[in-house]
Amino acid sequence: MARGAHRSRRTLGAALAVAALASAATACAGSAEPERSAPAPAAGQKAQGAASAALSAYAEKVRAQRAARVLAARKWGLAKPPLDAPAPPAVKPKITTRKGFETDGEGLPPVFTTVPTKQKVVFLTIDDGAEKDPQLLKMMTELRIPYSAFLSNYLVKDDYGYFARMQKSEESGVSLHNHTLNHRYMPGLSYSEQKREICGMQDIMEKRFGKRPPLFRPPYGNYNEDTLRAAKSCGVKAVPLWSAEAFPDHMEWREWDRDLHPGDIVLTHFRGKEDWKGTMPDMIRRVMNVITSKGYAVAKLEDYV
Repeated sequence: MARGAHRSRRTLGAALAVAALASAATACAGSAEPERSAPAPAAGQKAQGAASAALSAYAEKVRAQRAARVLAARKWGLAKPPLDAPAPPAVKPKITTRKGFETDGEGLPPVFTTVPTKQKVVFLTIDDGAEKDPQLLKMMTELRIPYSAFLSNYLVKDDYGYFARMQKSEESGVSLHNHTLNHRYMPGLSYSEQKREICGMQDIMEKRFGKRPPLFRPPYGNYNEDTLRAAKSCGVKAVPLWSAEAFPDHMEWREWDRDLHPGDIVLTHFRGKEDWKGTMPDMIRRVMNVITSKGYAVAKLEDYV
């Protein structure tokens, strides 16, 4: 009887040991379950990850663009790659008429040669539309140089398509503006004649290029109060002139110090070898070498005006 009781106690002890091991194994299995699937990231972590990825993608895009600009500068014979323009101002500067360029009228579009800014930027503008060099479009796109074209209809009407292709270069910052129908001397015309020259070109710009441009440049830079009144009547907001002019073989300066200043507007023309000593790419090469050597970048005029 004692031996039987002893065997029963051993059997019971073994059973309890097996049960304890089973319980421990179940507990271990239960505690290991969360380890097999990591906790989901919080919303803030997801946002941080997305922002970091977007920043990396943007930085990579900028690096690629800069590398392409270096190669393009070598291809087109520039001494140095053009400098990158800083971000435009969140609020555009107030544009006023340059002293000495006023008329007696009030509330008219301002006439100016320089945009008020402290940034080391200048603005490239090209007038008329006589020369339609496909190499210019290619060069400016590859170099990513923004510019504003002021067009006269009598010169562009034989190939509106060339300027439509130019306008599509949005990434390079190209904009088309008004330089009258026939490039006539404005002060020599009556108010109604001036209005026809300016507003007629506004109509053509809208029909051919989809926009009535806000900027107008009078031929030769000459105007009177009637010019500004006529321009205002058909939607013109400002009248940019220029402070320097570029040619393939030299620069001409309006200011006494013969130098560039922050916000200066640079003028050149759609011309070729028939009119001056070089091609349009020759002219761009010269003006960009001057601008870059003086530590300036070319910015988009419409971002500031």
